[in-house]
Amino acid sequence: MEDLGPVAWPPEPIRTERLVLRAPEARDRTAFVELLASRAVHTYLGGPRPRAGLERELPAVPERWPGSFVVDLDGSMIGQLLLRRAPEHHRPAAAGMADLGYLFLPQAWGFGYAAEACAAALGWLAGALPGEPVVLTTQTANARSMRLAAKLGFTEVERFEAWGAEQWLGMWSPVTSSG
Repeated sequence: MEDLGPVAWPPEPIRTERLVLRAPEARDRTAFVELLASRAVHTYLGGPRPRAGLERELPAVPERWPGSFVVDLDGSMIGQLLLRRAPEHHRPAAAGMADLGYLFLPQAWGFGYAAEACAAALGWLAGALPGEPVVLTTQTANARSMRLAAKLGFTEVERFEAWGAEQWLGMWSPVTSSG
């Protein structure tokens, strides 16, 4: 995936009522291993990566590239937000658009952190790239992600089969969304 172009990276940390969205740091490595190796987190994402391989292969500061935010709660990483350009091989309706992705550790589920973090990231992007629509893809079977997409104001563009499951592609626009 490509970065968001003219947006300076990393931005200043984005603060919400409870969270900080910031660039990854060395102190986040253990949480990244947990996040990427979690079976629960990757239920709808093709399965977890092997922990031993992650321990060997992840750099000292993992996932430090444009578009990768750590979601920090009280000084500890609880998740990752991704804002990148959807690749050309992605769905035609989404190719080249800003694409939102997120992963949260299971112990952070059910507290509204994902909604709070995603809303803050969308607000930041609306300021950095005014008028830029954002797409989000999730499996329709992922009820939590479907609820989050609706709560954030994403509207369905299409459903399609990929990776052995029905996928949902939604779009958010800062012009038409209530945030």
